[in-house]
Amino acid sequence: MRMRHVALLRGINVGGKNKLPMATLAGLFTGEGASDVVTFIQSGNVVFAAPPKRAAAIAARVERRLDAELSLRVPVVLRSAAELAAVAARNPFVAARRDPDELHVMFLAAQPTAAQLRALDPARSPGDEFAVVGRDIYLRLPSGVARTRLSNAYFDKALATVSTGRNWRTVLKLVELAAT
Repeated sequence: MRMRHVALLRGINVGGKNKLPMATLAGLFTGEGASDVVTFIQSGNVVFAAPPKRAAAIAARVERRLDAELSLRVPVVLRSAAELAAVAARNPFVAARRDPDELHVMFLAAQPTAAQLRALDPARSPGDEFAVVGRDIYLRLPSGVARTRLSNAYFDKALATVSTGRNWRTVLKLVELAAT
């Protein structure tokens, strides 16, 4: 049985770097056995269907092919449609009625340990807020992504994993696409 999944690539088509046409990306997923492949915007969001036990292998093979064939070292973080829907449902900043334009989610490749979480500095970026829930970091960034000190590099180092971020509107659109 095939289920819907979302692959989130980090650093695609951002600031003129890591240029990758979405048709090429979709073709890589199809070539690795995914079906019903849909991309959303140019920043590396891929919704696809695959058997649950094969989805991670498909994403890993696409990551390796991006490196080998296109010289793009791009991490791919994977969530099932159900996991992504849960991310949208449990955002603490939505529950607190924060401005949706200030909200973002960083998706982690691995779940951090309790010790790693304790090492995070809640005052690192004054005015910004974050909450870690499982393998996801919810962010409220009133001054925007460009001005925060809560960066991928900070969380990757502190949590010893890979992260990729999306704004809240993109998260909601991906939930919608993955549900169809």
